[in-house]
Amino acid sequence: MFWVPLLLLAWAVAGVTCLRLCLAAVRGTAVATGSGSGEDRALTLYEAAFLSGGPGRVADVTLVAMARQRRLLLAHTGWATVVDPDGRDDMERSVIGAVGPEGQSPLAPVRAAAATADAVRGIADRLVGAGLAVPDGAGRSVADAVRQVRFAVAAVAGLGTAALLMPVPSAMPRPLVALWFALPLIFALSCLAIARFEVHPYARWASPAGQRLLDALPRDAGDDRTYLTSVAIRGIRAVSEPELRAAFAHREPRPER
Repeated sequence: MFWVPLLLLAWAVAGVTCLRLCLAAVRGTAVATGSGSGEDRALTLYEAAFLSGGPGRVADVTLVAMARQRRLLLAHTGWATVVDPDGRDDMERSVIGAVGPEGQSPLAPVRAAAATADAVRGIADRLVGAGLAVPDGAGRSVADAVRQVRFAVAAVAGLGTAALLMPVPSAMPRPLVALWFALPLIFALSCLAIARFEVHPYARWASPAGQRLLDALPRDAGDDRTYLTSVAIRGIRAVSEPELRAAFAHREPRPER
């Protein structure tokens, strides 16, 4: 009865992956119903950017804001030039520091350095503490667990097919073997179905509370504040100035080999 070890393996794969999904869902629920009470306050521009697009979005909205105020020149060639070296907040000072002492630098490394600055980590910590942002890895763990259960479904189906192709004692009808393998398959599929309807589809950065605050923000670019809010929420595609769009879209040519 060589199919029995395959059946045990099928149950092991289905059981372990479904258990991981349950644990990830419990941790995600704890994040969504945490003790933070940040829903009763307004989001700053940087906080809206972080909840919408993470550290990179915070760097982008800072660059756009400084460029529109003529304190930073973003050329269509992809270079950033500091006009006003006095930053008004920690994020602006991070951008100016990323440009360097010469006051001019390619835009790509400036964006990368600003996105990893201490100021961005401080924004993330405050949002997580207020229950508005998802701790790093919490949202992804649920998605990873769902993918593992999907893999388990395919693995159980493959093991069942292999068992049916093996010689089976005449006392054990093949339909009965198929039924034994159908049990772990149904178990894994049931976990996926429950996760589909019960597990919250977490965003990459915002918790459910943070997402509700984002949904309440004005998005029409009627003035400078709402324009920058639109950039914070939608990213560079919300930038209307052709020069700025060209600066962010510029890519340095690769050196010839």
